[in-house]
Formats: sequence, C-alpha cells, structure tokens
Amino acid sequence: MKKIINTKHAPAPIGPYNQAVLKGDTLYTSGQIAINPENGELIIDDIKAETEQVMQNMKAVLNEANMTFEDVVKTSIFISDMNNFSLINEVYASYFDSDTAPARETVEVANLPKFVNVEISMIAIK
Repeated sequence: MKKIINTKHAPAPIGPYNQAVLKGDTLYTSGQIAINPENGELIIDDIKAETEQVMQNMKAVLNEANMTFEDVVKTSIFISDMNNFSLINEVYASYFDSDTAPARETVEVANLPKFVNVEISMIAIK
C-alpha cells in the first residue's frame, strides 16, 4: 500500500500530484521548485538562492517522511541553462557527504514549470 506524503513546509502541488509517495521503504518525490511555502513567492532572481529554496523544500518533504538527505539514493536535476550548473552544484553539494552522495543526472531542458531555472526530484530509501 502506498502512503501519500504532503507537508505545509513545502509548496503545495500546483497540479494533480502529491509532494511524495511512500511505497514500502522507498520515497518517490515530485520535483520541487523554488516556491517559498511561507508566502508563496517564487525565487528566481539568483540561481544559488533559487537552488537553496528547492533544497529546503525537498528537505521538508523528506522530513515529513521521517527521512533525511542521507536516505537519498537518486536525484534528478532539471535546469534551464547548463551555464548555471556549477552554481547549482555548489548549493546541491552542501547537502550531501561526497563519499555517500546519491546517483544523479542533470538535464538541460527548454522550460520548467512557472519558467523556473531549476527543478529537483529525489528517490530515498529508509
């Protein structure tokens, strides 16, 4: 049986989906973008601040499922401009121990929801 994971500490879904689904010991998160859940404002003027908000949103979803970044085994990063990769990676890397970092792909895409610059999803196993 699957369990739906939603928290008020991350942005509410903007479509027919949930923040995450827990199936057994595996958590599948939806992509997070840089919406501040406290005021609903979108952060897109500074790529590092945008990525930080995305990671904080993801942290809230993981916490709601009683997990942490240490439980993450796979991430997917979608970015609108590969020229931002190093700045995004700098923020992303601060959330993981380099020796136990998850598998990952980073893909440049034409557009993302609300025309943000970065969206990240994760799979975690407890």
